[in-house]
This record gives sequence, structure tokens and C-alpha cells, in this order.
Amino acid sequence: MSTLFLEPLDVLFLRGNKLFGDPGSMGEAQMPPPNPSVVAGALRSRILADEGVDLAAFARNEIEHPALGKRDNPGSFTLTAFYLAQRKNNVIQPLFAPPADLVLSEGNGFPVATPLKPATLAQGISTSFAFRHLPVLAQKKRTKQVSGYWLTESGWRSVLQGELPAAPEHWVKIADLWSVEDRVGIGMEAATRSAKEGQLFTTQAIAFKPGVGFVAQVTGCDAVPETGSVRLGGDGRAAALTPANIALPEPDYAILAASKRLRLILTTPGLFRQGWLPTGVADGEIPLEGVTFDLHGVRGKLIAAAVPRAETVSGWDLARWQPKAAERAAPVGSVYWLDHVEADEAALRKLAENGLWPEPCDNPQRRAEGFNRCTLAVWK
Repeated sequence: MSTLFLEPLDVLFLRGNKLFGDPGSMGEAQMPPPNPSVVAGALRSRILADEGVDLAAFARNEIEHPALGKRDNPGSFTLTAFYLAQRKNNVIQPLFAPPADLVLSEGNGFPVATPLKPATLAQGISTSFAFRHLPVLAQKKRTKQVSGYWLTESGWRSVLQGELPAAPEHWVKIADLWSVEDRVGIGMEAATRSAKEGQLFTTQAIAFKPGVGFVAQVTGCDAVPETGSVRLGGDGRAAALTPANIALPEPDYAILAASKRLRLILTTPGLFRQGWLPTGVADGEIPLEGVTFDLHGVRGKLIAAAVPRAETVSGWDLARWQPKAAERAAPVGSVYWLDHVEADEAALRKLAENGLWPEPCDNPQRRAEGFNRCTLAVWK
């Protein structure tokens, strides 16, 4: 397993999935990038280049790499973690998006987090929600919600333990991590490489603060580079590689196994056959009492979920030189409450390590790119 820190050396163009290119149009950036394939593709390209692989032959599906496999049949290389990160005093610390079951309100210099809790509504109240249990925000008085914060490693450990991140050191402001800049571009004639008249457009660039980048964890490949640079984003801007000698936070699997209930939190976007319902839920009608979840030896009842509005992920297929199919994804931070869980520590660890993919995997390409990763947290 390799854990890397990728620090951008220039602004990044992390384009969203809205079409742009017409005169005067605006290309919005997505930050943080919902698509972990940004990093997975950069690392795989670097591996092929380092080993002198004929890239054109690989793109034609003619060459098989020991870890990367072939163009149409990925090998053992898998991106298993992808987080924002910050280096302070030569110490790399991952940063985490707040889960969807935490509502943030104004506090004294840092946000106050209030949890959503599954609850049944009083008789006679009807909703369009799929389950009888709804994530409810119980507050004594109304508060003004705030956004623009990320969790530090200590704050994330509190989340995994079922506690509320309630200290200043648990939070970091987005303004301290990156800023957004507008850049003007111009359309080019492909044949002459000259400017087209009236083809001005604007794109958003992400300017990281010094020491801010990404942490990526890769398994199934011994050839992952740990120095030098890779090309990130739409314009292939450089990012420096350094080893990240860190241990990513893990839940206490013994507590989870004993409590027989847990919260499942997405750490990368979820591409699920049933939309917002995670892999492990069988097809069919959704009963109000919840649905059975059964995956990698973990069995329980999914009784509630907090899933924000779906995101669209696609990407660019370098080998085929065409866009990847656009797919709707459950966003990072989506939370699923599982009750009556039947699983031992080994099964719970296997679920977290393998992600929300069936066996055999129905989409090995997206699995290699790092989608459907999750963690487990205490549900008090």
C-alpha cells in the first residue's frame, strides 16, 4: 500500500460537468473534485511513462501491465482513499468533508455541530421519504446554518467515535485552504493554432494555499511513484509527489460489532445501480421499516439515510480520447444508518477496505478509480 501527498505547483482547472465553450460562457470549477479519477488517472499515466510503456499501444488495448491491466480490463491497481490534506510544520494531515448528518450553525469563531437523528414522525404526518425513520434536526431554538468548513483529523476521529466535533481545532475554514480565480481563455483554430474571433470564454481556477493538496492511498501496485510530479486536472497542471507517512483514521470495529448498529459514511462519490441506495441493498420495493443490507459479510437493516442532492461525474478517457459517460453519484458525506447489524470485526473491516462494490465487481474501471469508498462510524 502506498500513501502519497500531492501538492499542486500551480492553479488547477478542475472543471465541472456543465458544457461551456460558447462565446462568453463560464466554465465552473468543482472543488473539492468529486471525481477521484483525477488522481487515479494521473498516477496511472505516470506509472506507464516511468516504465517506458508504449502509450499508443496501451490505448489500443494491445498491452497488459502487471498492475494496471489493459485498457478494457483494469488490473489490481486501486485507489482506496482520496482526501484533501494540509502540511503544517512538515506534518501532513488529511482533511474531511463534514458528513451529511451534521448541521453547522454559527458559533464563537468556529461552527457548532448538531446531529440529525433518525426518528419517526407523529401519526398523521406524511412525507415522500422512502423510510418511516427520517433524519430529524432537534433543536430548542432556530439557528442560522453556516458552511465553508472542513474537519481536521481530530474532528473526524470524533465523528467516527459518535461524538460531536466541538473544539476549535476540529475545524478549518475553506478560505484558509484555497481560493477561486477567474481566467480568460480564447478559442483556437485546430489547423492553424491561431485565435478564433469572438471566442473568448472564462474558466475558474483553484488556487491552493501553500501546503494544501491531496492525500491518495493506492493498493495493488508496487510501482507507484513517490517523488517527482504528475499532471492534474483539465490542463495538466503539475503537482509534486511526496510520501505521506500517515495512518488514516479508522473506527473502532470492536465497538461497532458489539453495538450492532452503525453509520455508513461515503468518503468518495457512490455510483450505485439503484441511485441513492448503496450497493448491498436488493432490488425491489422499499418497505417503510427499512431494507436489508447485505455486503461483504455485513448484514443489517438500512432504516434511514441523509443523502444530499446527486452529483454528476464523468471525466476524460485519454485512451479513447473521448469523454466518459456522465453518471449520477451519491455525494461524499452521504450517511446511511444501519440497525440490527450482524457482523464481526473482520467483516466490518472488509466492508470498509473493499468499499461498496459487489463480488464479482460490476464496474472494475470505476473501482480502480476510487469510487464507492466508505467508512463506518458509531451510531449513539
